[in-house]
Amino acid sequence: MVSMHKKILVLGCTGSIGTSTLDIIRNQKDSFSVCGLSANTNKIKLSELSREFNCPYTLTAEDGYDGIKKLIEISKPDIVVNGIAGSAGLIPSILTLESKVDLALANKESVVMAGSLIFDLAKKNNCKIIPVDSEHSAIFTLINQCGKDNIDQIILTASGGPFRTWKSKKIKKATLKDALKHPTWDMGIKITVDSATMGNKGLEVIEAKRLFNIETNKIEVVVHPQSIIHSLVRTVDGIVYGQFSEPDMKHPIIQALNYPFIKSDFMKPFSFVDSENKERTLTFEQPRYDDFPLLKLAFEAADKDNCYPIAFNAANEIAAWAFIDEKIKFFKIAEVVSNVMSKDWSNIIRDTKDIFEADSLAREYAKKLV
Repeated sequence: MVSMHKKILVLGCTGSIGTSTLDIIRNQKDSFSVCGLSANTNKIKLSELSREFNCPYTLTAEDGYDGIKKLIEISKPDIVVNGIAGSAGLIPSILTLESKVDLALANKESVVMAGSLIFDLAKKNNCKIIPVDSEHSAIFTLINQCGKDNIDQIILTASGGPFRTWKSKKIKKATLKDALKHPTWDMGIKITVDSATMGNKGLEVIEAKRLFNIETNKIEVVVHPQSIIHSLVRTVDGIVYGQFSEPDMKHPIIQALNYPFIKSDFMKPFSFVDSENKERTLTFEQPRYDDFPLLKLAFEAADKDNCYPIAFNAANEIAAWAFIDEKIKFFKIAEVVSNVMSKDWSNIIRDTKDIFEADSLAREYAKKLV
């Protein structure tokens, strides 16, 4: 019989995904408990959380590869939530699957960089990869409900970010302060910048192709500013099914933690009127590919496959952080990525060595351009 109480190892416990996960555990102590915690560098916060959740097993980034491996071994989780930001999250994903533990994955770079390698690993070790991104969580649920063979198209929704209504000229002059004013989501600094460039949606396109084993031409992006419909699928009969909920990352995390079951929880149910009892309007627009070129570049990377998604991700990471550090202008982010992507990235990935070689080379190119 499957235990109804799950022990959870939270990687990146001080970030936005980790914080949301711990809030769920606080509210659902009968269902979940913390068996391990990791944070990047914030030892004070890590120590506080360790005391609060009575969790002796913790580590920081300086403990490295061996530290994570040991943490998984000694904490014996039922599921690992990987909320580590950026490419640093890939090795923890691999180590989780090698340990035959189910992975609730918020780190999209794991799929973008390693693709079939991590799916093969999950299959070999008979464990699950459950997406935690709100969009991929919605698609995962919709595919399970509609049946994979009945799906004709995946439709990813995008908020459009803070510059959705800005004119092209104005976008080029956008500052970091402007980029961090996301209209619907409260996220970490890098992902908020990625949302402003629509580079984040680009990463999600690559992730969707790989997660759901679907051709790039069967993936569409639609701008939905209210962030209520988290994604949709079109079935072969032309009917579209969507998933609605308030824009709160706790929803997809709870779904991942409870999978394969759907259980009642402490979250406020979705209502068709807002908190002031006003009717809600849901709208949809086409993405402006010319003003947000990273989205177009991501579709190219997804289509060409091999090391192109690695190059896209690495160049975007370098360029986005250069913008955050105010070394380059907003419009330069896409220019850096485009330049790096113009090189040949057609090498086939055989192992993690190939992944990190391509990643390192793309970063070198991007740093020179920055």
